[in-house]
Amino acid sequence: MWIQPEEVLLAGALWVSERANPFFILQRRRGHGRGGGLSGEFMLKVSCTQVDTNGFEWLLKQCSSPQGIIAEENRLKPSDEQEEDSGKFREAELKMRRLFGMPDEEKLVNYYSCSYWKGRVPRQGWLYLSVNHLCFYSFLLGKEVTLVVPWTEVTQLEKNATLLFPESVRVSTRDTEHFFSMFLNINDTFKLMEQLANIAMRQLLDNEAFAADRSLPKSCKTLKNVSVLKRDLDARAKNERYRAMFRLTQDERLDGHTDCTLWTPFAKMHVVGQLFISNNYICFNSREEDLCQLIIPLREVSIVEKADSSSVLPCPVSISTKNKMTFLFANLKDRDFLVQRISDFLQRTPDSLWGDTSPLSLIGQSVRQAQLRLRVSSSFDPASVVLMKEKMKEEAWNIHFSEFGRGVCMYRTSRTRELVLNGIPECLRGELWLLFSGAQNEMASHPGYYGDLVEQAMGLCSLATEEIERDLHRSMPEHRAFQNEMGIAALRRVLTAYAHRNPGIGYCQAMNIVTSVLLLYCTEEEAFWLLVALCERMLPDYYNTRVVGALVDQGVFEELTRAFLPLLYEHMQELGVISTISLSWFLTLFLSVMPFDSAVLLVDCFFYEGIKVTFQVALAVLHDNMDALLSCSDEGEAMTILGRYLDNVVNKQTVAPPIPHLHALLTSGDEPPPEIDVFDLIKSSYEKFGSLRSDVIEQMRFRQRLKVIQSLEDTAKRSVVRAMMTESAFSIEELEDLYCLFKSKHMTSCYWGSSSSAAERHDPSLPYLEQYRIDPVQFTQLFSALAPWTCGGHTSMLSARLFRLLDQNQDGLVNFKEFITGISGMYHGDMTEKLKLLYKLHLPPGNLSPNLDTRFSLTSSYSSESVSVSEVKDYRYYLRMWAKEKEPKKESIKDLPRMNQEQFIELCKTLYNMFSEEPMEQQLYHSIATVASLLLRIGEVGKKFNNGSKKAETAAQAPPSSLQRGEGPGEGLSDESQMCRALADAQLEPAAAQTPDDEIKDDTSVSSYSVVSSGSLQCEDIADDTVLIGGSEQRRGSVLDVDWSITFEQVLASLLTEPPLVDYFEKKRDIQSKMAACKAQRAVERQTSSTSDHELTQHST
Repeated sequence: MWIQPEEVLLAGALWVSERANPFFILQRRRGHGRGGGLSGEFMLKVSCTQVDTNGFEWLLKQCSSPQGIIAEENRLKPSDEQEEDSGKFREAELKMRRLFGMPDEEKLVNYYSCSYWKGRVPRQGWLYLSVNHLCFYSFLLGKEVTLVVPWTEVTQLEKNATLLFPESVRVSTRDTEHFFSMFLNINDTFKLMEQLANIAMRQLLDNEAFAADRSLPKSCKTLKNVSVLKRDLDARAKNERYRAMFRLTQDERLDGHTDCTLWTPFAKMHVVGQLFISNNYICFNSREEDLCQLIIPLREVSIVEKADSSSVLPCPVSISTKNKMTFLFANLKDRDFLVQRISDFLQRTPDSLWGDTSPLSLIGQSVRQAQLRLRVSSSFDPASVVLMKEKMKEEAWNIHFSEFGRGVCMYRTSRTRELVLNGIPECLRGELWLLFSGAQNEMASHPGYYGDLVEQAMGLCSLATEEIERDLHRSMPEHRAFQNEMGIAALRRVLTAYAHRNPGIGYCQAMNIVTSVLLLYCTEEEAFWLLVALCERMLPDYYNTRVVGALVDQGVFEELTRAFLPLLYEHMQELGVISTISLSWFLTLFLSVMPFDSAVLLVDCFFYEGIKVTFQVALAVLHDNMDALLSCSDEGEAMTILGRYLDNVVNKQTVAPPIPHLHALLTSGDEPPPEIDVFDLIKSSYEKFGSLRSDVIEQMRFRQRLKVIQSLEDTAKRSVVRAMMTESAFSIEELEDLYCLFKSKHMTSCYWGSSSSAAERHDPSLPYLEQYRIDPVQFTQLFSALAPWTCGGHTSMLSARLFRLLDQNQDGLVNFKEFITGISGMYHGDMTEKLKLLYKLHLPPGNLSPNLDTRFSLTSSYSSESVSVSEVKDYRYYLRMWAKEKEPKKESIKDLPRMNQEQFIELCKTLYNMFSEEPMEQQLYHSIATVASLLLRIGEVGKKFNNGSKKAETAAQAPPSSLQRGEGPGEGLSDESQMCRALADAQLEPAAAQTPDDEIKDDTSVSSYSVVSSGSLQCEDIADDTVLIGGSEQRRGSVLDVDWSITFEQVLASLLTEPPLVDYFEKKRDIQSKMAACKAQRAVERQTSSTSDHELTQHST
């Protein structure tokens, strides 16, 4: 334990401080010489018995970094013990697990006192918010209310205030709604709910489980009711806001922030705002919006020093950069600590390596220079008005750079925004895009990354590279830059490199259009980092396989249209236009629907303002066409109106000749519509819809994300049900319920751990019915709950065999399609199909026998391989083979292999355990004993025919069988004795002899299953590789007969002779009761608890 020493200042103290530093204090007791003792408790052995001044120097030398001692001590502790929650919170967590049956893996984040409205009556209780569930418990006036809602099932989360539910939170699922009110701090509770629901949606989208952040700084004091996870989530929320505010990378972590003032030399005034410190940046944001923003990368900082304080400038800190800029911050509360913290980060910051001199970077630069030369050489006369305006723009930006700075440390003010809205000059566009998007910072911190990525990715073949090659020549084909191999090759390298960097996204259509525009103004490396900023920060989830981000923003756009243009919204909803237009507008940032020179100005605004500009312009387009759209009668007419409007949005200040827009050529009519100046459109969007704020858009995105992801999950479920309707006999409702159960098992493994990672079991690129997969443990749980064949202790073994049979690719996982195939055969197959499945479960691969002879399979595979190598086949041969493989194969009973003696014994054990709880238990045992004896004799007869004279000699040496003794299969023997005799005929000795007492035991007092299990035949105790030996002397009959075998036709014919077995396998089973039992259970797997309900009631009260 480490206790930081604190000096106690008392009059007439007994100890006098001689020397001190932040970690040790050397004190001397009054009147006891010059030496002293050491105050402070620490874990360190000192060889000398008295620590004098020399010993203090030695201690400082040996422990120059006391933080290292603390870090080493924490490192030696288990990670879970580095920081513990308060005792009261741990009690609440234990109570939650006990009340709701949660395992130890389920972590409580926080709990709140509130009321749950059940009908019109509020129930006062406790709301527990865990990582994966929302739980509520109330015990009031003898009535208990328990609620468990997984976050993955939440479809809507709203905070509202009505007369009936004042200041309440509504949690909606697919089936019901829950209202909670009477919170002490409803805003704090609702923010935490939003975070946890967001984590669950990310889990559904990417299959990523929540992982606690172990690197958080330890709290200086243990808060009373705040858990470590709550601190973790609060830190994550602050980090996300910080990164979004300053466009920083995803790995940037906020260390702290404080109020301060910044001296702005351009305005000659102090601006009030907040200073943010992170591991790589110093950032400032003014309290007044758009007044001033500043980003200082630590790699650019050269000097950090304390300036002289004064009444006008208290506690100032001066920060100088390598490009000779100085920033003065004042009114800092803890200046010394702040300077020390910045110095610590500076020591860890490596020297920046500017530029990339790789050949690929030089190629990209040459491409960019070629495009700029192309655009300038194609421009109009130098004396033209347009070119003069372009020169004026450049001069305005140069003046801005001289006044506000240039590069990453530039002051960003409202003046900067005005210049962006007036259009960025052609020669500065790439530089400013990199600056405003934050891509320049990421590129500077990863020198050489793009070149290495291209070298790794080139030559690799994947689905993404095939799609890229297909779309390369569709990327702005009207532009001359991409009508030659140089531009196409650059586009290929950038897209392939990003697909290799982010396989989760890979490549999505529309990425080629955006990237081709980036390449017109940037080098390849710069275009790559701009694409990273777009796909991973500015347009999150836009370009994944299901374009979730674009669908979310489509919902936000519909919500904004309803708020700003209510009349038009109702009409557009009837026509279904908004959902059609918004995807193409947002995915390509209007580049595919607007002339290039006009759309690129919107891209300028987008990189500076973010997604709010896209919404503003889209609303302005609808507003300008409102009258025409209200008079439309169908979707096609509305699409034509909007298409022609966007085609005629022109940029009259462009220095290059207009590029023909393919969409405009196709939609132009006889009479050209009036032209719309893009600057007027942008100005109109800010005037009419400039009140949009980024934080409001993020809240709307959260609401829509819940709807979109849950809607996609419902779509996936419907697709799976439609696909499986033709392959199983289950009804639509049964398949939907089975899919929900299967998916819940998969999701449970995501947050409660499993033998294989969840990411390996979820592949969004696969068809819906193959995306979710479960492992053997989860399959056994579902099998035990749903299968009609319950075999007691033998169920797990039967489940393992079915799992191996269904796992055709042998990856240790089973998807939903394979699961339904196995379950459907048990419920809806006829007797032959059920027996065939049962038969196959005891053959490889279902039955993994150590004595399995694989010579035949190896030989056949080798022979087929040798034929394919020796003979050269043309493409028609492979086409025929492919068509033959695609044909549905109907397996005949004659195709099933023969069953050997060991496998047959396992089959008998399964059948024996299967009938333990049936009403006709005795008759079924008698029938299976008869069938087993019959099949054993059939196998013996078949062995004689197959082996001829050799078998004749073996038969002469063998002991007399039951047939030679003249006994029938069931004469004079009980059911258990017949089964025992059947196994004896199979040359196996039972584990124990049958006693007369067991034969005459009353069947009404104990079931035959119990009698046999404890007496003559302990089938469930026989292992797969066990050879039973009777007595002390090993009999010859204890060795398995490898020549003995039977066929499925013989098994089927033998079972048909026993009516009880026929009735059992032909009986129709209903899965509804078993699924109802599963639904009756709570959404979580309950653990066995010895605590009684009475004890829980007393504890809760």
